Amino acid sequence: MVLVLMLLAFFVALVLTRQFTHPDTFLYVVNVPNQRSLHTRPTPITGGVAFLSGFAVAMFITYFFYTEISTDLLWIYFGALLIAFISFLDDCYELSALKRLIIHIIATILLLSQGGYWLTHLLLPNVAWLLPKSLQVVVSLFFVVWMINLYNFMDGMDGFAGGMAIVGFGAFAILGGLKGDMVFMLVNLLLISAIAGFLVFNFPPAKIFMGDTGSSTLGFLVAALSLWGQRYGIFPLWIAVLIFSPFIVDATVTLFKRLFRGEKIWQAHKSHYYQKLVQLGWGHKRTVLTEYGLMSACSISALIALYFPPTTQWILIIAWCVIYIFLMYLVFLLEKQAALKKLTGF
Repeated sequence: MVLVLMLLAFFVALVLTRQFTHPDTFLYVVNVPNQRSLHTRPTPITGGVAFLSGFAVAMFITYFFYTEISTDLLWIYFGALLIAFISFLDDCYELSALKRLIIHIIATILLLSQGGYWLTHLLLPNVAWLLPKSLQVVVSLFFVVWMINLYNFMDGMDGFAGGMAIVGFGAFAILGGLKGDMVFMLVNLLLISAIAGFLVFNFPPAKIFMGDTGSSTLGFLVAALSLWGQRYGIFPLWIAVLIFSPFIVDATVTLFKRLFRGEKIWQAHKSHYYQKLVQLGWGHKRTVLTEYGLMSACSISALIALYFPPTTQWILIIAWCVIYIFLMYLVFLLEKQAALKKLTGF
């Protein structure tokens, strides 16, 4: 039955994505490239509607076969629907950052207060710190809203956000299976199946993008499923952060660098590390495959980390911090080399 539901999610997303690539479709919304874009030709951006529809159809049918699904899960879907709705309007009409942020906060508050997905404890290897009530509110709200927006920031290259989502949610599915939480595993399996249907047309060279509808909603789902994982003891939050760290580190470091330079952080730009690699001549396919490899390495290390003693887990966390510092420095050296070559002609 699970396989049938996965195939259903995949084919609904596949058919809709293909349909939305045609100019005569009823949802043909196009993104026109500008100076901040990595793509060079107008491209439809309704892929997110396609794979979210595939996921929604499969989940609707799932409710008839898995009666043990908690009603708390409905608040994840309701929040995701709010994010998808405001993001679709933004794809069509380019809403202000403030309007989007207000809906992001409302969806997050509903998830946390009605669904009960508050981040009550800060869990690290051999550390369990009960957060004060005020910090529970601030940290939980910030985590979800930041994940919504950082995933949107990182959706700027063919096949990137979709492929990384398959790796990340795939790791979540494995963790759910290892803990015996079949509902959590099923939700993630259906999600990656739907995204896979979209990725058929989004892998470089992309014929369609997921738009803010897809990327912002995926960011919300990353946050919600991460909090679900910690709430029900499937994995601590730091494991989810490690799995999605290629996105989290790139987006967060880039944000702080832009703040330091006094730039308007809500404006589009091309200063993320993955964007720099494309501009350095790596191209979309080479860059995205490299990022897939990095995300896979993070996911594998997160999966096996749960079987390590706390001391080894801390060593793993520190090791990844060092690796990211090295990778960022490597990109800096490549930029410096490219600038020198342009200046000297050699």
